[in-house]
Amino acid sequence: MLRKIILDCDPGHDDAVAMMLALASEELEVLGITTVYGNVGLERTTRNALVVREVLGSTVPIYAGADRPLVRDRISAEAVHGVSGLEGPHLPTPTGQVEPGHAVHFIIEQILKYPGEVTLVPVGALTNIALAMRLEPRIIPQIREIVLMGGSVDIGNWSPSAEFNILCDPHAAKIVFGAGVPLVMMGLNLTHQTVAHPARVERFRALGTKVGAFTAELLEFFREHHIRRYKWDGAPIHDACTIAFLLRPGLFKTTMFSVEVEANEGLAFGRTVCDYWRVTDKQPNCEVGLEIDTEGFYDLLVERIGRYH
Repeated sequence: MLRKIILDCDPGHDDAVAMMLALASEELEVLGITTVYGNVGLERTTRNALVVREVLGSTVPIYAGADRPLVRDRISAEAVHGVSGLEGPHLPTPTGQVEPGHAVHFIIEQILKYPGEVTLVPVGALTNIALAMRLEPRIIPQIREIVLMGGSVDIGNWSPSAEFNILCDPHAAKIVFGAGVPLVMMGLNLTHQTVAHPARVERFRALGTKVGAFTAELLEFFREHHIRRYKWDGAPIHDACTIAFLLRPGLFKTTMFSVEVEANEGLAFGRTVCDYWRVTDKQPNCEVGLEIDTEGFYDLLVERIGRYH
């Protein structure tokens, strides 16, 4: 049976690659794409999801969600992703529209329709997921699993302590991590192992397809920030690690840990506090990604993106 998923995202270059991988994979039934503010504002992240759908020739339904965090002021990442949030390739004007209704209601509806079957894959702020849990607590025990990109077992990227997606809405993340749902975290400690250096980018261009070229152009723009900030020869494809884990869990080394989110203002605001050495008696609540077979990851990406024309 196909695994039913909802991809909750804030496109974003790496979100776009996650969309491509999910929609190319026959093992997955993508019930819908839901959008949230994050890398840029909600209007732009939603438009970017429509753009990627247009490029792929997909008809997957797209629902717009939360436009701000639960409590804190909104932050964004135009410095990383550009003004549009998806700079680099030519972006076609999308002909399709978002679906009527709010993403949070769609998430609730699908989980209640398919109890125990829906995997949520949030790769942006966790606001939509937390709102769904608060609005309809009945869904919590009916979520099959949450596989998210966010956090880290160690350092942050938007503050010394915090990764961007979690820092966007630490209060929402605290709700999600504390809900008792089976949880998988693909954090920076793992995703930084997936740097798309030029030889890897060239594999997408060498596909000789429109989508292959689109992917290469996305990654070339995304690379520029990472050269300036980290002196890396490419950008990690953070968000696609979640989809790859669903498709090829054997590519990953993971371990169960207790993970909590710091939602109090201060130096550790937004940190995913991982009890790596098990110094507390808290029960593990999260399967945490530690290592990835990077070459196997790129083999999977190139093969699946190669399915598009």
